[in-house]
Amino acid sequence: MPNTHRNHPDYEALRPQAVALRRAGLSRRQIRDRLHVHNNDILNRLLEGIPAPDWTRRPNAKDDLRERARELRKEGRTYDEIQVELGCSKSSISLWVRDLPKPPPRTPEEASAIARRGWEATLKRRDEERRRTKQEATSEIGELTDRELFLIGVGLYWSEGSKSKPYRLSERAIFMNSDPDMIRVYLTWLRLLGVSDERLRFHVHIHESADVAAAEQFWVDHTGAEQSAFGKTTLKKHNPKTVRKNVGEGYHGCLMIRVSQSAELYRRIEGWWYGIVLGTERSD
Repeated sequence: MPNTHRNHPDYEALRPQAVALRRAGLSRRQIRDRLHVHNNDILNRLLEGIPAPDWTRRPNAKDDLRERARELRKEGRTYDEIQVELGCSKSSISLWVRDLPKPPPRTPEEASAIARRGWEATLKRRDEERRRTKQEATSEIGELTDRELFLIGVGLYWSEGSKSKPYRLSERAIFMNSDPDMIRVYLTWLRLLGVSDERLRFHVHIHESADVAAAEQFWVDHTGAEQSAFGKTTLKKHNPKTVRKNVGEGYHGCLMIRVSQSAELYRRIEGWWYGIVLGTERSD
């Protein structure tokens, strides 16, 4: 079939212009718009033999993986085997090697074993990516100022703390959560506000089927409070028809923290929270 694009009435006139624009550092899109050439086949021919400017070349960290995947495919490896070798996704491998011939079929047992190793490699890769993302995010925070901790604590309390209701007036600072880190942040916030340890009372809430004594000791150690600061533990009755997932050594129940003589503190917390709300409205 003849190269009809070369017979385009403007081809001979456009070719020098396209070459000049390319050498001047313009991208394909810029040249296309400048010359009003919206046929990709013609545009390819106009730019044939002229390398793209460096700035238009996007770096691809997977170039080496792609080449290695193609080498392995030529050796007769399956997608699963390449995945085990390289630790990348099968969707990427498929894009990289789909033009290469398929390897000979495996037995069901071989295929199952390869697929299992491939899935294990995928899980490992995902876990590494998840851990890396968390570490990078952690490093973005850095050291908190007192004001930042103050605002975080207000939001934390208003999310998880006890709040007075129109139908039940109860102006007391009470906070309960099962996350040890959240408990640590909350206690640090209280100290920032000048709340002394003597004003704090702790109560463990836990299922009766759990290791109650171990949970009580865990919260004593975690808070650094005296044993005498802990009140009676509240036991939740176990429903045998319910399958609980919060079990094992990592389950410590919830810890409730009460601040004595806290009506004034509670009112200030509520005022601080509405101050944050008004501040966001002003920002909008």
